[in-house]
Amino acid sequence: MSDTPVKHRTTTAFYGQAVASFALALVATAVGIYRIDASGWVRGFLAIAVLYLTTSAFTLAKVIRDRQEVDQVVSRIDQARIDKILAEHDPFKPAA
Repeated sequence: MSDTPVKHRTTTAFYGQAVASFALALVATAVGIYRIDASGWVRGFLAIAVLYLTTSAFTLAKVIRDRQEVDQVVSRIDQARIDKILAEHDPFKPAA
C-alpha cells in the first residue's frame, strides 16, 4: 500500500479569493442591514438571519468535505486491495 498523502488541489490564490469574496459579501450585507429604512427589530431579525445562514453554510460545507474525504479513503483502501491482488497474481502458475 502506498503511503503517499492525499494531494490538496486548492491553491493559495483560490483560497484568498474565496475568503475575500466571503468577507466582501458579509460586509455588504451588514452595511445593507444597517442602512435599511426599517425598525431596530427588523434589522435585528435580518442580522440574526444572516448569522444563522452563515453558520449553516459553514456546517454544510464541512459535512460535504468530510463525506468526500471518507469516500477518498474508502477508494484508496479498495485500490490498495486491488494492487495487492494484482501483485500476488501469477498468470503462469498452474491451477491447483
